[in-house]
Parts: sequence; structure tokens; C-alpha cells
Amino acid sequence: MARWGIGDLQGCSSELDTLLSRIHFQSDRDELWFTGDLVNRGPASLAALRRVHELRANARVVLGNHDLHLLAIALVPGRTPRRSDTLDDVLAAPDRETLLAWLLELPLIHYEPAHGDLLVHAGLLPQWSAALAETLASELCAELRRAPVALLTHMYGDQPDLWDPALAGMDRWRLILNACTRLRFCTAEGRIDLKRKGPPGRTGEPLMPWFNVPQRESAAVRVIFGHWSALGLYQAQGLLGLDTACVWGGALTAVNLDDPGAPPVQVASGTHVPLDE
Repeated sequence: MARWGIGDLQGCSSELDTLLSRIHFQSDRDELWFTGDLVNRGPASLAALRRVHELRANARVVLGNHDLHLLAIALVPGRTPRRSDTLDDVLAAPDRETLLAWLLELPLIHYEPAHGDLLVHAGLLPQWSAALAETLASELCAELRRAPVALLTHMYGDQPDLWDPALAGMDRWRLILNACTRLRFCTAEGRIDLKRKGPPGRTGEPLMPWFNVPQRESAAVRVIFGHWSALGLYQAQGLLGLDTACVWGGALTAVNLDDPGAPPVQVASGTHVPLDE
């Protein structure tokens, strides 16, 4: 058995099929850990969503911000696609309801303490241990399933930007959601900045990548994440960043989670979208 971490698809379905062939994926033995953002911006959102849905017995998948955006467009009255969205094929699909129902059941975090691995789309606030992050993510997902329209209606926004356990209601949900699906930079105290999208080193103090905050509470586990195409493939102690910008003309990447010394497997993108996350 091998566990493979796979970066953001964003509608790059043909690259996924090629990647699965190159890693010699076997459904009777292997697991695929997807970092989220299965859809949007790329050429084949429906095909990518269907493919991962077909693989679901072998897949560990977390929700990304583009997956949540799809749910909002589909479920919230009056919510319309953006000009850059490539979601029409999903919204018009005969199996749309099956696929959307499956997305609603996905977690924000998948944590396996036995392996010491935590899968999340974007990142974790420095005040959160792995166990606390999983608890908060589960709390949010329960609310998403209980009242999807209300949560998806009010999820957009950048405030609050600092975690406080006393936060309640939509402020609490929005911060949890933003951390798990949009986080890149924050201050040492954990105040997040969701506007910065470039590579590390261009922001200046007091901002830093979320994973560089001293005494980060989740440092004892390996955090596997995507979302940050400008970061690219990032391998460090306790960290594996897998968004290698397939939708922007980069590559789709798989890393063997059980053999960190093995070289990554990459499939060059056939998609060239102007870089504007």
C-alpha cells in the first residue's frame, strides 16, 4: 500500500489520469490524498470532480476555497459565477446533485494521528494544535451540512482576522473557513492577511508564512497542504506543500507520503491560464 499526496487539480482532469498512470495507482492497495480545489479555473471541472468521486473509496479529500465557491453558486439564491469561473459544466451536469451532495460531506481537515499526518487545503492558525484544528473543522462542517445556504451566503469576507476561542456564530465559522481554505501569511500572533498571494519573502515584517511562526502548535505533525501556487512544491520537516500550479501552466504533483525520500512524480500541465488566484 502507498499513500500519495496530490496537489490542487482545479479542473485538470487529463493530467490527473496521466499522473495516476505514472504512479501505477492500484485501487486495491493505494490511497490518494487530495489537497482540495478539485474544480475551477481549469478546462474540465466536471471531469475532474467525477474522477475523484469515482475514486472516493481510495481518496482522502478536503474542501478547498474553489470547491466551497462552487457550492455557494449552486445552492445560494442569487449567487452567480465570476467571469474567471469554469463551473458551467458542473452546474449543468445530470449528476450535479450527486456530486454536490458528496462535496457537502467532505471535511476541511483529514487527520491521522497514527501516521502523524494532517491534510488541509491552505493552512492552520499557529494557535491551533492538530487536534484542536480537527475539532474546529469538524464543528464547521457540521454547521455546513446543517445549514448550507446560511453558511455559504455569509462565508465571504476577511474578518475577523485573529483567532479567539470566544468567537461565535458567523465570525467563528468564517475565521475557521478562511484559515483552512485561504491562509498563506500571518503575523507571529496569528493575525491573518488574506490579500497577499505571492511567494514568501516579498511581504516583509510582520507577516510570514503561517508555517514559519515560532512555536506553532501544530509543529509536531506533518501538515500536507495546497492552495499556494507561488510557493510550489515545498518539502520541509513536518511540511508538504503540493500546489505546483497545474492550472497556471505548471505541473500536477504526487508525493509518496510513506517514502519521503522518493522523488516527486509530476505531469506537465496542458493548461495555460493567466496567473490570478
